[in-house]
Amino acid sequence: MENQELILRSEALLSEESALSPEKEQAYISAITKLTEKNSSLEEEVSDLRQQLALLKKALYGQKSEKTQVIMEDAEQLTMFNEAEDTAEEKIIEKADKITVVTHERKKHSTHKDSFENLETEEIIHKTEGRICPECGSEMEVIGKEFIRDELVYVPARMYVRKHYVETIRCVSCGIDESCDNENDKDIPKQVIVKAAAPAALIPGSFCSPELLAHILYSKYVQAVPLYRQEKDYAACGAMLSRQTMSNWVIWAAVNKAKPVFDIMKEKLLGQPVIHADETVVQVLHEPGRKAKTDSRMWVYCTDKSAGRYLALFEYSPTRNGDNAAKFLGDYSGYLVCDGYDGYNKLEKVTRCGCWAHARRKFVEALPTDKELILTSAAAKGVNLINEFYEIERSFDGLTPEEKHKQRQEHLKPALDVFFAWLETVNASSGTKLSKAVSYALNEKKYLYRFLESPYISIDNNRAENAIRPFVVGRKNWLFSNTQNGASASALIYSLAVTACANGLNVEDYFFRLLTSDVPVMPWNG
Repeated sequence: MENQELILRSEALLSEESALSPEKEQAYISAITKLTEKNSSLEEEVSDLRQQLALLKKALYGQKSEKTQVIMEDAEQLTMFNEAEDTAEEKIIEKADKITVVTHERKKHSTHKDSFENLETEEIIHKTEGRICPECGSEMEVIGKEFIRDELVYVPARMYVRKHYVETIRCVSCGIDESCDNENDKDIPKQVIVKAAAPAALIPGSFCSPELLAHILYSKYVQAVPLYRQEKDYAACGAMLSRQTMSNWVIWAAVNKAKPVFDIMKEKLLGQPVIHADETVVQVLHEPGRKAKTDSRMWVYCTDKSAGRYLALFEYSPTRNGDNAAKFLGDYSGYLVCDGYDGYNKLEKVTRCGCWAHARRKFVEALPTDKELILTSAAAKGVNLINEFYEIERSFDGLTPEEKHKQRQEHLKPALDVFFAWLETVNASSGTKLSKAVSYALNEKKYLYRFLESPYISIDNNRAENAIRPFVVGRKNWLFSNTQNGASASALIYSLAVTACANGLNVEDYFFRLLTSDVPVMPWNG
């Protein structure tokens, strides 16, 4: 506002002073020009800051799922699409007077019986108080029972001490006759005493039971309950169990039980034609040679949805360097679906594939906050075009790999060509969210086309993002790892937990079977 007032005053003075010298007139014009340029620059800066503020507010207070909303002229909000990982919904509405309603198929109504069908059941029959006929006095007999209702029962956690003893026995026929003084008689057999074999402790020198450790692992790596909270829960049950002790148990389980399973899983993963990869931040407080606040990385590698079996493997590394992925994958030479991180370019033997969910996310972030502009914005058009890819791709569900490959070439490839041709025409100011979205898509162009090469390659990297989500949720609760050994142990346990959960297993039961078996137990059935 101050700049605008100065401009107006300068123009007024210029008009009043018609007899100005050429030097003064030029000075006035130069000042007006500079102020105009400065004002324009400040307006752009303010607009950009407002967009950043809106994004930060959304990240802090808004919905955590990636949904975009279109604001109509009548101030109503319309959900545009759900997360790219799952489905693409309706396009952003391009006309304010036309509202498209997403249609739904009515789901079959389910009852509580459907939800409880896998639970243990208990029948309680409420008997009559007497069996004597009120009319004739004869004894009555049971002819049936009538169902009244179901009750879902919860049994609170209970802790108790299991004391182990070994039986000691002796032979009553062998040994010295106490009535006689014949201890030196060699003909009399010596007394025979036998003790029962003592079962080995789960962890040598520890009071930890497999049931307890299975629950600790399940609570931390599936329920995202950090050890310090578990410490309080166990104290409430009367058991003083420190988080340090539980941490030692977790590391023991990772090294002795999870690692052999992890090695087998890794061998099977590297045999797949397509692998997904992603990474996220983790802090390790006590890492040699590094500050406590330095960011480390947790990586995840998993199978594509086209694979017959779900596998997810986590690995901890101190840095984000692409050498970590190269070391993990070794001589792997298949397809790798990942985001645009340059570190993946160090994988010389793999064929990189891009992620359309990441590309779309960039355009979503570039949507203007002004509801008057959102309907006609280039960012909205970018989102619409990518949504069309997902709609086309979804129509191929159920096709054979050969037919899916054919349909992709006929229908998806032309759509991608249209998208990238349009990108070349987008005029976005440098440094804006739209500019970053356009640059990302153009830089990733060859990788974003790559899924067309094989019907077994997914259109995005959401497989890996979904796999790493349990770790991200857990991190919000426990915030950091104390040591490098703890972070590596968590990677091993997460590998088994996420895989078992994705394969439909009862994870706590799986951990129990793993802990009580002498051989590696795989986190899947069959």
